[in-house]
Amino acid sequence: MANYEKGARCERELIRLLAEKGFSVVRAAGSGVAGECPDILAFRRGLQYAFECKAWGSDRVALDHVHYESLKKWEENTGITAMLAWRMDGGGWYFIYLAELEKNPQSFSATKKRALEIGRTEKEIIR
Repeated sequence: MANYEKGARCERELIRLLAEKGFSVVRAAGSGVAGECPDILAFRRGLQYAFECKAWGSDRVALDHVHYESLKKWEENTGITAMLAWRMDGGGWYFIYLAELEKNPQSFSATKKRALEIGRTEKEIIR
């Protein structure tokens, strides 16, 4: 339960950040349970994002193949940009496009080093 609570707390944090910058935000029903849709949808005057949130303290974040493919299909069906929103312990939010994740035998993932190299923080997303 601790992982779910940590994830839900981080989702609420991102929702608050987005709302403070004027976004209309929706937390998807079944967030954290169903893998068919992203956790958070955010809209503001022509900007639209779908975020799959992860709050992991490790050096790597990953989506299993089924979850990744579900999100890609969702992105293609809706035309809304889907991203992995990674809340690093003590490091803030980093945003990674699905296409930037590395394909591995069991998952699609990004290392902390790679996320830092990409450098897409809330300042770039929530402007």
